[in-house]
Amino acid sequence: MGRDDPKTLVSTDWLAAHLNDPDLRVLDASWYLPAMNRDARAEYDAGHIPGARFFDIDEISDLRSDLPHMVPPTEKFISRMRKLGVGDGHQVVVYDGMGLFSAARVWWLFRLMGHFDIAVLDGGFPKWQREERPVEDVPPLMRDRHITVRRQSDMIKDVTQVAQAVKLKDWQIVDARGPGRFRGEETEPRPGLRPGHIPGSLNVHWETLTNEDGTVKSDAELRSLFAEAGVDLDRPIITTCGSGVTAAALTLALTLLGHGRNALYDGSWAEWGMYPDLKVEIG
Repeated sequence: MGRDDPKTLVSTDWLAAHLNDPDLRVLDASWYLPAMNRDARAEYDAGHIPGARFFDIDEISDLRSDLPHMVPPTEKFISRMRKLGVGDGHQVVVYDGMGLFSAARVWWLFRLMGHFDIAVLDGGFPKWQREERPVEDVPPLMRDRHITVRRQSDMIKDVTQVAQAVKLKDWQIVDARGPGRFRGEETEPRPGLRPGHIPGSLNVHWETLTNEDGTVKSDAELRSLFAEAGVDLDRPIITTCGSGVTAAALTLALTLLGHGRNALYDGSWAEWGMYPDLKVEIG
């Protein structure tokens, strides 16, 4: 059962049917942790969905920040999208090379910039390839396109706002990292970060959101995942993770469930785990 909502998630069938639409833009937003030993750009060059442009999560970010791939300044987002030929009036579909890992981050970023006509490809590139759908290795022809940005500041939180939420307990904080990292039993992949989690936060591992084929679980299954983790879907939520990438997979799941009041902590553990004056919980 594929969900076909051009604002959240579309099936491979949907994309195949719309691939030649003049106003469709496909983005390959693959990105990997160093330990995964995969080169996203090289993989894109070797083969991608026809017409797909490569969205470089590390480069299209705020390079003035010491933190990894923070939200880019508005002007930079505009100039990079114009170069990629992505703009007003386009329906965007974003995918990655794992199924659901980094694509949701770019989906969230577009929404943050006021562009809601964007969907994640359900099952991603692995599902597309398994179904033996067309793949090409030539870069698409890109024409400059105007893009308007209306930043939705209620969709993002900074460290001060998250610290306040911890104190006031008015927002729930849901962490997408694996249970071992959440409990502080595993070393963080980024050197110098303390183990553990933000005090009072709950854990819904991003990997549990998908089925074996990489597609997103049904609404009922997603609801029970959040419920089992102690998340109240009637209350506001801040999503977080290691560096703000997989937190967006939680944001996507919440959006599918009709949860309106949520925001993503852009700095995530890369920021929180770095500051000794911020409290940390273990276990």
